[in-house]
Amino acid sequence: MRRKENAKTALRARRLGIPLLFILFCLTGCEKKGVLDMGPAGQEAVKAEAEQAAVRLAQAGNTSGNPTANGGECPGTSEKYAGNGASPNDASGNMTAGNGTDQEKKEPPAGWELVLASEDWGLSFGESGAQPTGNAAASDLAWYDAYYVGSGEEKIIYLTFDCGYENGNTEPILDALKKHNATGTFFVVGHYLETAPELVKRMVAEGHAVGNHTYHHPDMPSISRKEDFQKELDGVADLFQEITGARLSPYYRPPQGKCNVENLKLAQELGYHTIFWSLAHVDWNQDKQPGRQESIDKLTSRVHPGAIVLLHNTSSTNGEILDELLTRWEEMGYSFRPLSELTEKSIPPQQ
Repeated sequence: MRRKENAKTALRARRLGIPLLFILFCLTGCEKKGVLDMGPAGQEAVKAEAEQAAVRLAQAGNTSGNPTANGGECPGTSEKYAGNGASPNDASGNMTAGNGTDQEKKEPPAGWELVLASEDWGLSFGESGAQPTGNAAASDLAWYDAYYVGSGEEKIIYLTFDCGYENGNTEPILDALKKHNATGTFFVVGHYLETAPELVKRMVAEGHAVGNHTYHHPDMPSISRKEDFQKELDGVADLFQEITGARLSPYYRPPQGKCNVENLKLAQELGYHTIFWSLAHVDWNQDKQPGRQESIDKLTSRVHPGAIVLLHNTSSTNGEILDELLTRWEEMGYSFRPLSELTEKSIPPQQ
């Protein structure tokens, strides 16, 4: 009897987008081997998510049990909101005219709060080819238009690049993307816009999205006032529009992946999607660049369906390997899609 009840609960949890690992905690409280392998920090993160999952299960038990009752799909990675009247995106995420302003977004369940395991974005990997666990479940982050991974059903990769400054490696990255007809998203800071405007123009001309990495690359969790938060983002958006004549795509990546729940809420209020990542390598240290084969091996063994890949434009290794890396991923059956297909953003942030 108990087994049947657990099966019913698990089914309802999966429909709500709760990962299986968290369901195990909700139903049994057992620390399975996969959790123990995470180490203490990973275990605490999973336990916190389990508590949130339990709340959601309890609340779901008091509803009709139909997650699509309002005409939309369950909130979760790359899923639609109720009443979404979005018009089609171009590859950059900028929108054509439409009725996107009329969309009604679902609200989180009453009393529910997002819990992040840490303000420093982190990942816990399992078996090769499987999606990693982040600081929060993808379905929970989606309430605040935040993403770190896409659907696990298709072999799709979302390519993103963080651009702090220019040192000659962005051009070979753009060349590789053009060769493979792949669209990427480049997250830029104010310094990059000031010093490499021609490369920014090339990104736009070749159909890539340009997102917001803040003007000064500060520690964003330390910023509590909305005016100060907005100033960091508006500075990038304004200068980008001055340089290109186009509007910045509605994607925000927190510097160093540092973020708290209030940051997510502020970014959402300003019209942005917060974009974390599910695959990266240690490529930012100019004095200790990873080797070519080491990088290819890591990025191919850990790639997974729905991967949001983070690479730094300053990495000489990335400039050297990207063409081969894209080829290897294609040979593994993956294709490259723009973030707009993941977020389905209906309107860019207002200036």
